[in-house]
Amino acid sequence: MTEAAEGMNGGTGAVLTVENLTKKYQDNVAVADVSFDVAHGEIFGLLGPNGAGKTTTVECLQGLRRRSDGTVTVLGMDPDRQPRELRRRIGSQLQSSALPERLRVDEAIGLFGRLRDRPVDVETTLDEWDLVRVRNQAFASLSGGQQQRLFLALALLGDPEVLFLDELTTGLDPTARRATWELIRRVRDRGATVVLVTHFMEEAEELCDRIAVVDGGRIVALDTPGNLTATQGGPIRVTFTAEGFDLETLLGIPGVDSATAEGAEVTVVGDGRAPVPVAAALAAEAIAPHDFRTHYPSLEDVFVSLTGHQLEEGAAR
Repeated sequence: MTEAAEGMNGGTGAVLTVENLTKKYQDNVAVADVSFDVAHGEIFGLLGPNGAGKTTTVECLQGLRRRSDGTVTVLGMDPDRQPRELRRRIGSQLQSSALPERLRVDEAIGLFGRLRDRPVDVETTLDEWDLVRVRNQAFASLSGGQQQRLFLALALLGDPEVLFLDELTTGLDPTARRATWELIRRVRDRGATVVLVTHFMEEAEELCDRIAVVDGGRIVALDTPGNLTATQGGPIRVTFTAEGFDLETLLGIPGVDSATAEGAEVTVVGDGRAPVPVAAALAAEAIAPHDFRTHYPSLEDVFVSLTGHQLEEGAAR
């Protein structure tokens, strides 16, 4: 977690504050009473399945959709009342982002650069985002990873203070996805605050300082990835191999709920207090199994625990 994000948790001011945000479409409630804030320099994730309300939320934050109720402040501005002023200071990559197929990379940077308040140097931008080699290529001829690199470059023209990224890595292969993650870290290192919409568990765990788990238009949990998996994901398992080990010695250890064996393979189930004293108990018996492993809950376990269903990795929005 960044120092800024740590400061945020300590009570300093936020660059983005959302209180009781609600968005309705006649009888359909897309976002229901959502509240959170985001610190300067933080990568804040909205994680949830198709139709959870993630995209609608970030569109309300950017002034692209008018909220039905609640209060939203981004960089001290109300997106509904000051959309033009706000958009000069933010960057955005929408889920449906696309460019004309024949538009060249350098033309796209020059065109979007003229829309920013600050001057944009096309050559510097091409070099900074490793786009020099494809500067004369049409958008349609770029690979998925190159297109996402271009979208990030365009979103960052003029050095926006807050960047909104909606399903940036959908459709990318694992190599291109990880390369894009590094670009997002670079964005944060430049001083921008990032709001990241994703349905990829690993992406959220890798990138986000904090995650809001969204389901059915509501935030069902909000914390750091580590705290979510530690408190919401279910029990921890410790596994190892030990011939003839007396399981009774483990059952009295604080945090241990059960200890079972299939042949020489032992499984201990408990909470976060269990792994260290279990290892100590083995050491006291002069047992040092080479395959001693602690299995912590994943973010997917957290999602299932909180919502009762799995998040489809192929879904979006």
